[in-house]
Amino acid sequence: MSNSDKKRVQSATLSPDKVMHKLVSLAKRRGFIFPSSEIYEGLSSCFDYGPLGSEMKRNIKELWWNSMTRRHQNIVGLDASIMMNPRVWEASGHVASFNDPMIDDKTTKRRYRADHLIENYIEKLRRDGKEADLKRVQSTYEAATSSEDLNRALYELILAEGIKAADTGSGDWTEVRQFNLMFQCNMGALAERSSVVYLRPETAQGIFVNFHNVRESSRMKVPFGIAQIGKAFRNEIVKGNFIFRMVEFEQMEMQYFVKPGTQAEAFEAWREERFAWYSSTLGINKEKLHWYKHDKLAHYADLAYDIKFEFPFGIEEIEGIHSRTDFDLKQHQEYSGKNMEYIDQLTNERYIPYVVETSAGCDRLFLALLADAYTEDTVDGDERVVLKLSPRVAPVKAAVLPLMKKGGMGERASALCDELSSNFLVQYDDAGSIGKRYRRQDEIGTPFCITVDHQSLEENTVTVRYRDTAAQERMDISRVREFLASQLIGQ
Repeated sequence: MSNSDKKRVQSATLSPDKVMHKLVSLAKRRGFIFPSSEIYEGLSSCFDYGPLGSEMKRNIKELWWNSMTRRHQNIVGLDASIMMNPRVWEASGHVASFNDPMIDDKTTKRRYRADHLIENYIEKLRRDGKEADLKRVQSTYEAATSSEDLNRALYELILAEGIKAADTGSGDWTEVRQFNLMFQCNMGALAERSSVVYLRPETAQGIFVNFHNVRESSRMKVPFGIAQIGKAFRNEIVKGNFIFRMVEFEQMEMQYFVKPGTQAEAFEAWREERFAWYSSTLGINKEKLHWYKHDKLAHYADLAYDIKFEFPFGIEEIEGIHSRTDFDLKQHQEYSGKNMEYIDQLTNERYIPYVVETSAGCDRLFLALLADAYTEDTVDGDERVVLKLSPRVAPVKAAVLPLMKKGGMGERASALCDELSSNFLVQYDDAGSIGKRYRRQDEIGTPFCITVDHQSLEENTVTVRYRDTAAQERMDISRVREFLASQLIGQ
């Protein structure tokens, strides 16, 4: 086994806590992600994207947007308001039922989701091979979740099984109660005359209430889709794992409107396309992606799958594909009094469309890309940390490095950097040895380093170094722009 292979094995066998610590440290040190308002001791589960993070996040969103609105002539975009008439959330069911079952530990003062405690306990029984206990608890849990008094049923199951908190081993529980995840705020200058509004917990409802506006203005015919990228807010009971679960996050959603009876075919087509996008466009390792089929469905769905990724802390969701039936449009028709039917101009048929939804979390995907790309290996005898990001995703596409600042190399490198910057995010770096500069670029995922040396001044050529292999190629300076473009487009 080579030193490089040994190092990769060592990296792969690090504990989840150590891997996450390394990712969080790198993200802050190199300007990907900072704790929000850190000089005031921060705010729980709130983060700021730094110079490199904001560029990388923008790349992710543009790649998703292009995959939806550029590749499909029948999908258009929308940017709906974060705050909407509160009746929207009554119609969607969020006011009445957007709740999680919450339970507190009286000893540690920590708060947990009761259903997660039970599900983790079930998973432990499965790992331990306790089949009889597993079947009994699963059966009891299924009965509890369909009980009219859900809180009492969950509480009694937790007590009966003696379920403890995995992180503390404590179990001095309060009773279970429902906790609404929406953030409320008041709209109006005077408190006594203000009205309650909500920060949206999802972007989808902005699409549904604009169904006719978009359809008519864009002259769309069913089937068609509406895509949106935007902020959503949830007052999560359990937060953490860095940017995986935050109270303020960004969703990339597309609602695809179809004729009733055709939703299964559309669902399978989108399921296949969305899964392929992660490896073909973003370069994520296919072996770390998994399907999860929901047996217990949300009230609006008749079929649902999740795409999950192998994070250091476990296999978790990064995107959901849902068949939402006609629930949302029917609800808004009932609550608003406005007709949400679609009329087929060819057949004169009238119906409320069914919806197939693709909903990806941009922040979770950002973390998945970092985790997938993080590598420790050995190059030229030196240990290094490298982010093996797809060039499409990498925040910096190339670094231009003069071998020396003197002798005209600095000026030539600076001119090349200025020329490339009109099309690509390029960094100029002349500080330190060339080896140290390579390592800095490796650590932020820059796929190509372009070195200007003595030969560059004589022959008008440069050396292009490939991040992943450290291989080098000599090429004419006039070819560099075309080379970068081909690497970004041709993946």
